Amino acid sequence: MAPRSFSSVVVYCGAQPSVPARYLDQAYQFGQVLARRSIRLVFGAGSLGMMGAVARGVLDGDGTVLGIIPDFLVDKETAGAPLGPQIVVSSMHERKTVMLEHADAVVALPGGFGTMDELMEAIAWNQLGRIRKPVGILDINGYYAGLIAWLDNAVREGFVRERMRTQMLVDTDGDRLLERMAQAELPPPLI
Repeated sequence: MAPRSFSSVVVYCGAQPSVPARYLDQAYQFGQVLARRSIRLVFGAGSLGMMGAVARGVLDGDGTVLGIIPDFLVDKETAGAPLGPQIVVSSMHERKTVMLEHADAVVALPGGFGTMDELMEAIAWNQLGRIRKPVGILDINGYYAGLIAWLDNAVREGFVRERMRTQMLVDTDGDRLLERMAQAELPPPLI
């Protein structure tokens, strides 16, 4: 299979401003990787926390971004001027749908409940054949070790099929993760 190329990647990550600097630094560096590869960042349009850091990394590297944000979060997830063009939507569900429509692949950085919701929905949509996009996790500082252990246990216990588990690529290096995602064979949908 020939490697696919990505023109845009949706990045799910946290918007909390109080996370340790080591996470923000890695998010910024991943933004630089996207810019260097000429991959547009599709993100939640927030200027705070990991979201803001990855967008600033892209923009500082002369890359492009597209933010998707529900109207009720504009004042909560942003501070100052928007980081690039935005599409304002009316709900979280619409945000997730529009983000996936504008992206060729999905990458999760550390985040909270919203990040988990977005990541799991993308995986479920792949499983159901609603989308066909590679999914990756950039595991910064071992943040996702617990999730990876849970997934492996779900396979052992029969709740997740191995072929669906392998669709979620995990790496600690952003360049390497994108390379692996470009080479990945997507499993056929279960339905």
